[in-house]
Amino acid sequence: MRSLCVYCGSNSGSKPIYTERAIALGTRLAKDGITLVYGGGNVGLMGVVADSVLAAGGEVVGVIPEQLVNWEVAHKGLTRLEIVGSMHERKARMFDLSDGFVALPGGFGTLDEMFEMLTWRQLGIGDKPCAFFDVDGFYSPLMGMLDRMVAERFLHPDQRDDLWHGDDMDAMLAWMHAYKPAQADKWMDEKRRGAMR
Repeated sequence: MRSLCVYCGSNSGSKPIYTERAIALGTRLAKDGITLVYGGGNVGLMGVVADSVLAAGGEVVGVIPEQLVNWEVAHKGLTRLEIVGSMHERKARMFDLSDGFVALPGGFGTLDEMFEMLTWRQLGIGDKPCAFFDVDGFYSPLMGMLDRMVAERFLHPDQRDDLWHGDDMDAMLAWMHAYKPAQADKWMDEKRRGAMR
């Protein structure tokens, strides 16, 4: 794994531990020689992660839509900053640049970007590992919702298990390095699948 995309909040959140864990992850990526790919901002946890990688001597590539540059939230001190025309272009470019994806705490944008990567993997568009790096139980309710999707047969259990969730950074990175994508079929209903052929 040479590069890792980190999705996280453009705000810092209500607890100091969110910032502390973002710094720890950024520092670890730099130590391991893993390039950070992220949304290119200088605010919130996004800025914290980028600054911690840079402070530890690592490389950071930011990908940011022109609109956000105009709002003056682009980080000016990165190894490389790529400006794209839209959020759609940003997602595709970050996918191309990254060997895996991690979500730190964040809001709508963080979930949108991570779930798009999970959907692409489910559809066979991508085969890169996705991990929810939990901080203070932030993502526990979301994992409960995924379990509900499995119980109600909207999500294959193997695909539910084909992502990592936890707060152990060593375990997360080891899982990502050894990752092999699940081969589960998206369609669980044989009758429905037969009708589509």
